[in-house]
Amino acid sequence: MKKLSIISLFIVTFVISGFSQELRCNISISAQKIQGANRNIFRTMQADLYEFMNNRKWTNHVYSMDERIECNIFIRLDEQISSDEFRGSIQVQVRRPVFNSSFETILLNIKDNDFQARYIEYQTMEFNETSNRDNLTNIMAYYAYIILGIDYDSFSPEGGTQFYQKAQQIVNNSQNAREKGWKAYESERNRYWLVENLLNKSYAPFRSCMYQYHRQGMDVMSTKVEEGRSQIAESLKSIQKVFRTRPSLYILQVFFDAKTDELVNIFSKSYPDEKNRVLTILNEVDPSNGSKYEKIREAEAF
Repeated sequence: MKKLSIISLFIVTFVISGFSQELRCNISISAQKIQGANRNIFRTMQADLYEFMNNRKWTNHVYSMDERIECNIFIRLDEQISSDEFRGSIQVQVRRPVFNSSFETILLNIKDNDFQARYIEYQTMEFNETSNRDNLTNIMAYYAYIILGIDYDSFSPEGGTQFYQKAQQIVNNSQNAREKGWKAYESERNRYWLVENLLNKSYAPFRSCMYQYHRQGMDVMSTKVEEGRSQIAESLKSIQKVFRTRPSLYILQVFFDAKTDELVNIFSKSYPDEKNRVLTILNEVDPSNGSKYEKIREAEAF
């Protein structure tokens, strides 16, 4: 009986650990611009990064397979600096299921043009939370925590804070790195400013929007369409508040890169007064997409 209990405990532990990873992250690497290189290295890099993102434990929480966060990472390598160092870009997209529907909403769709890293084929990937020993795993870990943070923010008010703080720690550890993307003075739209904006209390309404938009808006639309849409419209006032604090804020661009097309689809089915209120906000805070938002006005309400 004792042996059976030990075996049962082992099985339970195995099941929990086997289904506890948080991410279901698809990795794609393109290196078409790099001529003459051994193509196998890019396949190996892709496989290693897949293992790093999907098989590492990022939190203390237990996830089932169905609860894993859906995300895609596309790395485009444009230049081979040395035999084992590459430069290019990384694009990260995060999707979230909408409650009681088959629809997935995009939480994040961001492109980072400061991707530069060394990769040695068949060498074990290591990530150190207290230093920047390896820029490749630091970048990947940074985005893993951003992915977790933005997903958690969509389910509970400021639920992603602990993960943003971990991402910020990676930024702090990387201030002496020779590679770009980590320092405030290099750009207003890089890894430093993304997490700074997310944790800055002055821009807290942005995170309030993420919760209200998704949990109180999208998640109720399957049964209460008008109520859910009204909550999404109300959440945009938080974006407007942040815009009026600082119009050039990076997270505003990040929001609309993910949400513009979705907002058009949602409010094209709205009523004239709600359309007008939403369009007034959108044309103020995101004028570059004004032509897209005009489709809201032109569409007939259902």
